[in-house]
Amino acid sequence: MKIPENHPRYWSLIIREKLIEGFREGYVVPQGLIAHGRGECFDYLIGETTIEPAVKAMRAAVALLLLAKHPVISVNGNVAALVAKEIIELARLVNAKIEINLFYRTKEREEKIAKILKENGADEILGVNDILCIIPELFSERRRVSCRGIYVADVVMIPLEDGDRTEALRRMGKKVIAIDLNPLSRTAQMANITIVDNIVRALPRMIEIAKELKTKSKEELMKLVNSYDNREILSEVIRHILGRLQELSRKGIYIELS
Repeated sequence: MKIPENHPRYWSLIIREKLIEGFREGYVVPQGLIAHGRGECFDYLIGETTIEPAVKAMRAAVALLLLAKHPVISVNGNVAALVAKEIIELARLVNAKIEINLFYRTKEREEKIAKILKENGADEILGVNDILCIIPELFSERRRVSCRGIYVADVVMIPLEDGDRTEALRRMGKKVIAIDLNPLSRTAQMANITIVDNIVRALPRMIEIAKELKTKSKEELMKLVNSYDNREILSEVIRHILGRLQELSRKGIYIELS
């Protein structure tokens, strides 16, 4: 589909087309399309821009990844469709492993996602043809993780995730970084650090932050992490949404949903 660059919803439509292409190729599931639509609604509410609370969360998240001994970035179908190249670049900058972990898990989906990651430059991909361990008290297919990856990780970044695994990882004593446009979701509420932003904006920004923070001392990174309060950040996001809606209401301007 050819989308005119002057279309008012150009970037939103580009993202949709990437997900639809992934669906047609068999590595994005129908439920992933629904999840994206739900997230896009919250993107409208924050103004389809990266807001200051998200930047604060990104800086703390990157600092935590740089401090980690065994950081892992989890990838699903939507992530592979939208930011495969960026995930790989960020992983290299923070020395993190990449692991495929799927709720709707099939061997075919795993292999297709692995192929996309390899085509975008990934050297090692965990979770496919791997020895798997079980996350306790988790009963979905996400419970099966690489014994060399998420199972032994001290920090796990889970873009576009579900709350069950976030809770289970926290119970295992792991630090969890979430990227979730819904500040009210269980994932957002349960994670140690929640980046409320569209993943296509968040990853490029995190790459730039990683390049900056790699030059900082361990003490400076620790200060960023220790001063971070996820509850306060989520509250800031909600206050931003409320303020924006009040301002739009006063002006008589309505958000166009298309």
